[in-house]
Amino acid sequence: MTEFLFRDDSYLPSTEARVVEVTADGGIVLDRTVFYAASGGQPGDHGSIMQADGSVIAIATAVHPEGDKTRIVHMPVEAQGSPTVGELVTATIDWDRRYRLMRMHTALHLLSVVFPFPVTGGSVGEDKGRLDFDMPEVPGDLAGLEAKLNEMVAGDHAVTQEWITDAEMAANPDLIKTMNVKPPMGQGRVRLIRIGDVDLQPCGGTHVRNTQEIGRLALGKIEKKGKQNRRVSLVFAN
Repeated sequence: MTEFLFRDDSYLPSTEARVVEVTADGGIVLDRTVFYAASGGQPGDHGSIMQADGSVIAIATAVHPEGDKTRIVHMPVEAQGSPTVGELVTATIDWDRRYRLMRMHTALHLLSVVFPFPVTGGSVGEDKGRLDFDMPEVPGDLAGLEAKLNEMVAGDHAVTQEWITDAEMAANPDLIKTMNVKPPMGQGRVRLIRIGDVDLQPCGGTHVRNTQEIGRLALGKIEKKGKQNRRVSLVFAN
C-alpha cells in the first residue's frame, strides 16, 4: 500500500519516497506520494520524479491500477529511464495545476448545494468543472443562484475532513449526493469533506482549506443530457 500524503495535506507539493515497484508498462509505485490518482471526476496529477542521480522522469498522470484504491501508479509521459526498486526519489506535482483543481473541486461541492438535486455525474477541470443533475427543469433565477454561490465562496467557510466507518456511511445514505458513483468505501472507513455549516459529503478528492481561496465563480452553459438530466458548467470568473 502507498501512503496517500495528499489526504492529510493537499498543499504538499513534493515528498521524498522510496520506489517499491516498477510495473511492466513503466509505471512507478512509491511507498508514499503527493500525487492524486484519477478518481471521482478529478484527473490525476502531472509532475515529476527525480532520481538519486538527479535525472528527472516526467509524470503524465497517476492512476489506481485496476481500480485498486489502495495503490497509486505514477505513469511516465513516455518511455524514459526507470528507477530501481528501493531507490530514494523525490516526487513533485505540478502545483499550479493541482491548486486550480482543488479550487474547482471545492467549488463543485458548493454547486451541489445551490442546485439541490441528485448528482448523476461530474468532472473537475483546471478552468471549468461540471455536475450533471437529475433535474427535470432548469431553475428560473440563475442569476440569483450564481449570487448565492459566490456568497458561500466569500463566506469564509473552513473546509475540513473527518472520517466515519463504512457501517456509519451505510447507515447515513442521505450524505450521498451522487446517484451513479459510490462513495470511496471498502477500506473500513470513509472520508467526509465538511464545508463550514454549508455542506457535508463523502469525497476522496483534494480541496482548498477555505472557501475564499476559490475566487469568484460564474455559471456556464446548462445543457440537456437526457429526459431529466441537466449538465451545469462552472467556471472561474477571474
